[in-house]
Amino acid sequence: MTNLAYLFLMGQPAGGASGQSNTLVTFLPLILVFVVFYFFMIRPQMRKQKEMTSYRSSLKKGDKVVTTGGIYGRVYDVKDNYVMLEVGGDLKLKVDKSALLKDPTEVEQK
Repeated sequence: MTNLAYLFLMGQPAGGASGQSNTLVTFLPLILVFVVFYFFMIRPQMRKQKEMTSYRSSLKKGDKVVTTGGIYGRVYDVKDNYVMLEVGGDLKLKVDKSALLKDPTEVEQK
């Protein structure tokens, strides 16, 4: 089998310069899929995570919050990693900041 017939059967171009563009054309759909995932999935998720981090760090006494478990309460005390929630009467809960959502008025509007 000649070299030219072998290249033809393998689907490779005979010239070396067009091999570079064929590689680019091969990986272009993969690159485009990654770009679409970045702009439509990864970037908005990172923005939402940054927004939640800034919200949790700006909590102060008296703010209304909802936990991820669905407990509504008012912030009684704020520490580094947790907050004390006043949920009714004399009942106070110690809740990790990462388990807090935004205030209930914003949750109900959506």
